[in-house]
Amino acid sequence: MKVHSVDYEPDKRGRILDAAAKLIVQNGLESPMSSIAATAGVATGSLYNYFKSKHEMIRAVYARLAGEIADAMVVEIDRSLPHRDRLLRYVNDYIEFFWADPERAILFEYLSNVPLIPPAELGSVFDRVTQYGQTLLVEAKADGALRDIDSHLMGAMIGGGIRNTLKWRRIDPTPLSDSERRQIADMCWNAIAAP
Repeated sequence: MKVHSVDYEPDKRGRILDAAAKLIVQNGLESPMSSIAATAGVATGSLYNYFKSKHEMIRAVYARLAGEIADAMVVEIDRSLPHRDRLLRYVNDYIEFFWADPERAILFEYLSNVPLIPPAELGSVFDRVTQYGQTLLVEAKADGALRDIDSHLMGAMIGGGIRNTLKWRRIDPTPLSDSERRQIADMCWNAIAAP
């Protein structure tokens, strides 16, 4: 990243991104740069030492979120495990990531539904997670473990199904139980498993 100032501080950039994410969850994209700066505890003008525009800042929020998802979910594939176990690990990691932090889940949904980033760029932002999920699905499908459905559609259904289920489950303030986690994972598996 090209820095606009010699006093660039990585922790300040992180605070700015934290503030932007928090305000996106609260207000959508309507928060002015001055509110983001105040929430981050920095001068409004210093925001531009890190980001050329609000649009660039929001893209950075999304890219950081994509990195967090990848770090939480992408692991070395243990090919000694059956496909069901590999995919259920992926599904359970997905559930855990989106259940652990309700604000992060809201941020993801908001940014996913606002046409800020063109689809091609969106694909590259989430490439690590997408490629990992696709590898699991394509290998399982090639071995006959999955239905004859496009692997991208399967991946989208799993992710969207999990996020939407958890969104509605949050209406109940009690913690997500192990039984509920298993039920969500089983629903995902049963939707794609070969009959």
